[in-house]
Amino acid sequence: MPKAEAAREIEALRSSIRYHNYRYYVLDDPELPDGEYDRLLNRLRDLETRFPDLLTTDSPTQRVGGEAIAGFSTVQHEVPMLSLDNVFSAGEFADFDRRARERLGDLLGRAQATGHDLFSLPQMTYCCEPKLDGLAISLLYENGLLRRAATRGDGVTGEDITHNVRTIATVPLRLLGDNPPALLEVRGEVVMPKAGFLKLNAGAAARGEKTFANPRNAAAGSLRQLDPKIAAQRPLEFYAYSVVQAEGLSLPASQFETLQKITGLGFCISREIRRGDGPEFVQSFYDDVQSRRDSLPYEIDGVVIKVDSVRWQQELGFVSRAPRWATAYKFPAQEAITTVQAIEFQVGRTGALTPVARLAPVFVGGVTVSNATLHNFDEIERMDVRVGDSVVIYRAGDVIPKVVRVLPELRPAHAAAVVLPQQCPVCGSDVERPENEAIARCSGGLFCPAQQKEALKHFVSRRALDVDGLGDKWIEQLVDLALIKTSADLYDRARLNKETLLPLERMAEKSADNLIVAIDASKATTLPRFLFALGIRDVGEATALALARHFGRLDAIIAADEAALMQVPDVGPVVAESIATFFRQAHNLEVITRLRELGVSWPDLAAEGERAQPFAGQTWVLTGSLTSMSRDQAREKLLQLGAKVSGSVSKKTHCVVAGEAAGSKLADAEKLGVRVIDEAAFQQLLSGHGL
Repeated sequence: MPKAEAAREIEALRSSIRYHNYRYYVLDDPELPDGEYDRLLNRLRDLETRFPDLLTTDSPTQRVGGEAIAGFSTVQHEVPMLSLDNVFSAGEFADFDRRARERLGDLLGRAQATGHDLFSLPQMTYCCEPKLDGLAISLLYENGLLRRAATRGDGVTGEDITHNVRTIATVPLRLLGDNPPALLEVRGEVVMPKAGFLKLNAGAAARGEKTFANPRNAAAGSLRQLDPKIAAQRPLEFYAYSVVQAEGLSLPASQFETLQKITGLGFCISREIRRGDGPEFVQSFYDDVQSRRDSLPYEIDGVVIKVDSVRWQQELGFVSRAPRWATAYKFPAQEAITTVQAIEFQVGRTGALTPVARLAPVFVGGVTVSNATLHNFDEIERMDVRVGDSVVIYRAGDVIPKVVRVLPELRPAHAAAVVLPQQCPVCGSDVERPENEAIARCSGGLFCPAQQKEALKHFVSRRALDVDGLGDKWIEQLVDLALIKTSADLYDRARLNKETLLPLERMAEKSADNLIVAIDASKATTLPRFLFALGIRDVGEATALALARHFGRLDAIIAADEAALMQVPDVGPVVAESIATFFRQAHNLEVITRLRELGVSWPDLAAEGERAQPFAGQTWVLTGSLTSMSRDQAREKLLQLGAKVSGSVSKKTHCVVAGEAAGSKLADAEKLGVRVIDEAAFQQLLSGHGL
């Protein structure tokens, strides 16, 4: 191939790959299958190998180029990288808003001599975004090419980390467009997504290497590698949040619109960014993002609120080392330090002994915490946690608080290592811990009251048989009074009736009547829910659904051997053995027979291969509240039709079902042009498919 022809093809390939990177990373709307993209990249590598003098540093093949560096050089920031002040409540943000409007009113009043004040100034418009918990960096482009990447450092000087940042796929090496700006400085956050963090730590643990404490530390550690090949193996992403220098590029007079514009240059921005007026909008944004915090793909520790008008940002200026036009509205802390006062072992429905740390009460994650899980005895040994230790605990959203690390330097002299009990703390049966397993179990089975109670709590839980109003305390009393032993006893009116219920603590006549009605209503269920409710070891909701869809009927599942069970997607040898063992035990079959005789029923499903999957390959999203069914029931129906049900909206979403008080998912769908239907249309659709 002549060199001139190779040069033309190389430039065409680079342009095409940059475009498809933009579709994939920025728009989340890829046009090419992965195999075709790999073919383009391999062709480019081949041509650059054959014509090495045509290789350039901005080529998509050169994300990992060069050898390890000896150390980091210092970078002087032309525009300081300042930090943000924090607010922690709606009242504190209202004060921030008031101060900003007062200052602007004074400035505008003096400049225009028209008597502007707090009340004549228009309501402030804010640009709101998640406060990503990563590492802030600055990217400098000259004539469209990435020339330098630097850390924040002390805000005035940082470290040159260009060699590592080049490896991040979401950082453009060359800006998109035919007329790149002469100079552009973009700042943003490098984060490690939660899924990538878990995979990275799992791999490190398997190799016996040290794991990272959290995604932020993992991201920061990755960017401080001297060898870019190590950074290239880490799942890092970059999200832009500001433009601080631009020559040869006309920018909007709005923070929000500026961020939208630079996506056209190839930068990713958070999909959660919103714009609105006044403190009420800001509080609504804060509440919405906080409610979805645990479902976001990356860690956040609050939201960032910026005055949207660039002119007003300039008028407000800075104080000390922070801007007056922006603040971080922080979430309650998720980590705190406290002391371990005792370690006790709780017995679960499968007999598993779970160690629980009793703590000196501490406020974390928005609540006061006095207990935290230690998972299993292996975890106790790994962390070497002892009574009297000072520990760091973590709580996020509804996640059960857990001990994440011990502070051995604060350990008292009398702290003794924890010993695994040899007998069950509830029933006294022997505790068994099979070799090479982390979990120790009580051998007492349903003889053990703790296992009875936990199995019954699971059976009546919302995602199982959903017995409304039957709480943990009443189940414990029912077992302690020997009124019930198995789930079938709940439906036996000779054992459980108004007369036997009334002696329970805090049980009145109305409560007893309501409870009996709720128990009777739970008799009509579905096969997946019933399988999940049985509490078979290793069978969660997803596996119960897969079993029901594969076999269609409970009797077919009971009759299946381990080989047949392993034909079900995601059922391996361990799960198959748990299922087969459960259905081989006579007392389990007796309980199932009694449940059926007492009226618990469900419709059979068509077995795999006998059932049409009209929604196969489609992704659906549910938002808002439904009046005719619960969200869980709607999800089950969609799954029965073959759909995948997602918690977030993207270009790949087939349809969004919007109930009452639909939130940001509805706004995302409208923005992306995704089909939206209301509850009435959804019901009609389900009816058309016999559901």
